[in-house]
Amino acid sequence: MQITALLLLALTVTELALLFVVIIFYMRLRKSETLIARMQTKQEEFLTKLRANAQLEQELVDSFERRQDELSRLDGQLTERVVILNKLLKQADEYARSPQFLRQVIISGNRQGKSPKELAKTTGLSVDEVELIIDQNM
Repeated sequence: MQITALLLLALTVTELALLFVVIIFYMRLRKSETLIARMQTKQEEFLTKLRANAQLEQELVDSFERRQDELSRLDGQLTERVVILNKLLKQADEYARSPQFLRQVIISGNRQGKSPKELAKTTGLSVDEVELIIDQNM
């Protein structure tokens, strides 16, 4: 009977050892499940942040495209205005160099009491030409 008692005792100890192994395995399994659940939560948060960042990036790209289009449109308008302003400057220069305009400047300046030398310097004509125009007007 001693062998059966020893055998029974050995089996009981083995069963208890297996029970402790199962309990430890179960506890580690629970810990792993908790860890996996936390990782899944963090992964979902990360994906949410990634989607938000992708949306912000798309909004930035759209905004950049709109600004580029606006800049292109403004560049075209500026080019048109440069052409128009150059034409106006050319016309103004031609008008300022016209004999009638120079004559009016000289006559007005003479009435204001400016000397022929000052008027010649202002108009770019010689003093003799300015005096001739003043004499013709009187």
